[in-house]
Amino acid sequence: MSKVVLVTGGARSGKSRFAEGLADAYAPLRGYLATGEPGDAEMADRIARHQGRRGPEWQTVEEPLEVAEAIRSHEGRFNVMLLDCVTLWISNLLFRCPGGAGEALAQVASFAGSFASLQTPLIIVTNEVGMGIVPEHPLSRSFRDLAGEANELIAAAADEVYVTISGLPLRLK
Repeated sequence: MSKVVLVTGGARSGKSRFAEGLADAYAPLRGYLATGEPGDAEMADRIARHQGRRGPEWQTVEEPLEVAEAIRSHEGRFNVMLLDCVTLWISNLLFRCPGGAGEALAQVASFAGSFASLQTPLIIVTNEVGMGIVPEHPLSRSFRDLAGEANELIAAAADEVYVTISGLPLRLK
């Protein structure tokens, strides 16, 4: 069984930088599983910034939907894998799964259930989205709820959990 670490926090809180720092403790080659897609210029810029922080010790695997399968198919290829991020993954699932939030949550539950069989250490980044006001739009509320439930499932199955606030990590588990 391999170690699984979850890093959560708000937008621009330093989650990805902290997670990359955790991964840097492992020898190269490191795998970066990216779930984001450059749908607009702002997102393309975010992706480019993330890529710019990583050097040749990292290999990027882009997979917006089949995250668990991508991790399984790369088992043993890397010394550590970093999944960034769960909230983009579930957003992709929410819009593409015929079963909506229920189907997306089932995929997250299956993913979390696979942690015990992993051989490669896994660091997972997610966003904490439920600490603000209740969203006005039903789809936004559905996403907020899905993200909260997904984070709960993953945190329960992870070996360690951190939250980052203003660039500072706090160990929760």
